[in-house]
Amino acid sequence: MESNKNRLVALLLCIFLGVLGIHRFYVGKIGTGILFLLTGGLFGIGILVDLIMIAVGTFKDKSGAVVAKWQS
Repeated sequence: MESNKNRLVALLLCIFLGVLGIHRFYVGKIGTGILFLLTGGLFGIGILVDLIMIAVGTFKDKSGAVVAKWQS
């Protein structure tokens, strides 16, 4: 199943605002978004993992659908 969220938006949010967890809020993962917000993106390691997952197309949204579309 493919998410209706835009992969490019998620990637840019992760690059520029990953430390605040904004990319996780974007895909509906509110709990881990708050965790990223409080821990600085899991001390940078979580941002790196998410960045790689988004880039290769394995990052999932709240419902478990892959965020794969580069454009809506």
